[in-house]
Amino acid sequence: MSTSPTVHVIDDDVAMRHSLAFILEVNGFEVVAHETADAFLAAPAAAEGSCIVTDIRMPGTSGLELVRHLNARDGRYAVIVMTGHGDVPLAVEAMKSGALDFIEKPFSDDILLRAVRAALERRPAQAGGDDARREAETRMAGLTPRERDVLLGVAAGKSNKVIALELDISPRTVEVYRANLMTKTGARSIADLMRLAMAVGL
Repeated sequence: MSTSPTVHVIDDDVAMRHSLAFILEVNGFEVVAHETADAFLAAPAAAEGSCIVTDIRMPGTSGLELVRHLNARDGRYAVIVMTGHGDVPLAVEAMKSGALDFIEKPFSDDILLRAVRAALERRPAQAGGDDARREAETRMAGLTPRERDVLLGVAAGKSNKVIALELDISPRTVEVYRANLMTKTGARSIADLMRLAMAVGL
């Protein structure tokens, strides 16, 4: 039996599903593809060590509903949510519900592979909440009050325009603050920034 990590790909777009499966397979992963979240849930239970890459918008059970369903089970699942433009608030909600990461379409092969590998490595360490909180607090220690205000908006899934209106600053200034957040915390993506914010209870 193969010991390669299994990745379950869930996307109702057949071309996208086949493309993702191909990329993962040629990079050494075992792949099981599903047309919908309902098809995945009807299949034999995925092993806890597997990773799930799911679209957030699908017919029937959505990616967000799938994350909530899986989080309610006893096992831990490494779930990555794929989002389209404008779906960041949904992706943030998915992370708050138990997803480990989200990636925005269109994304490169490298982004997909990095996300899957990181999710598989991170899964067993989920129980280390205190360590994660301490690390997040250390990485966020240098933020100014205004940068923290912007982070709160980002963590809520708000657009730059909405954050700017609420803080009475320009959208361009929000962009500068967001860039500062990434630099100061060492976050490599918005999803990484979300994990830090959630670790400290934002």
